[in-house]
Amino acid sequence: MNNNHDYHSNGLLFDLIIAILFIVMLVIYIGTAIASSNRNRLRKWPLHRYVFWVIGLLCAAVSVVGPLANHAHVDFKAHMIGHLLLGMLAPLLLALAAPMTLLLRTLKVPAARRLSRLLKSYPVRILNHPIIASILNIGGLWLLYTTDLYILMQQNIFLHLVVHLHVFLAGYLFTVSMIYIDPIPHRFSFIYRSVVLVIALAGHSILSKHIYAEPPNGVSTAQAESGGMLMYYGGDAIDIILITILCLQWFRATRPRPPLAMSTRV
Repeated sequence: MNNNHDYHSNGLLFDLIIAILFIVMLVIYIGTAIASSNRNRLRKWPLHRYVFWVIGLLCAAVSVVGPLANHAHVDFKAHMIGHLLLGMLAPLLLALAAPMTLLLRTLKVPAARRLSRLLKSYPVRILNHPIIASILNIGGLWLLYTTDLYILMQQNIFLHLVVHLHVFLAGYLFTVSMIYIDPIPHRFSFIYRSVVLVIALAGHSILSKHIYAEPPNGVSTAQAESGGMLMYYGGDAIDIILITILCLQWFRATRPRPPLAMSTRV
C-alpha cells in the first residue's frame, strides 16, 4: 500500500502532463482537419473520422489518467478494462481516423515526399509486417502477465509509462498491419493477413485463459478470474470489429466491377 501511495503522490505531475498531451493531440488533429477542409472544399475531411479520433483519444486517456487508471493499481479487473481500451479499442479507433492520410494531405509537397520515403524505409517496413506487429503486441502481453513485470510496473512510474506506451504502440502497429486505412507502401495479401490475424487472436485468447488458471504475481485468484474473463470476452468483441473491417475491405477489393457501358448509363 505504501508503494501505491508513493506512486500516486509522485504521479500527479505525470497525470497532468499526459492529460495535456492528449488535449494537444486532439486540438492538432481537429485544427489540421479543419484547415485541410478549408483549403479543399470539394474534399472535406469526413465527419466520422473526427468522431473516431475523439473517441479513440478518450479511450486511451481514461486508461492512463483518472479514476479508472488509479483504481487499476489495486484492482486487476480495472487494469484489464484499461488494457482493452488502451491496447485494442483506442488503436482501432485512431487507425480508422486515418491520421497519416490527414498529415500527407496537409503537408507541403517536399515534406510529404520525405514522409513518404520514411514510410517506405526498411525499419518501418519491418515494424509494419503483420508477423512482427503480432509478436510485439501479443508477445508483449505474454511477457507482462507471465513474469514479474506486472507487479514491478505498479511500483515504478517510469516502467509504468514504458509498459503502457508499448501496449498502445504495439496495439496500433498490429491494427494498421491488419487493416489498411492509411497509405501502406508495403502491402500483404488478404489471405496472408487473415492467417496471421487468426493466429494472433488465438494467442490473445490462450493468454486470457492462462491468466484465469494461473494468476499473475500479486493478483488474487478471484481478480485473475474476473480479469481473464473480461480479457477473453471483451477482446473477442473488439476483434469481431477488426475482422469485420478486414472482410469488408476484402469484399470491396475483389467484388466484380460493372462493365464500362453499364457504369456509364448509371
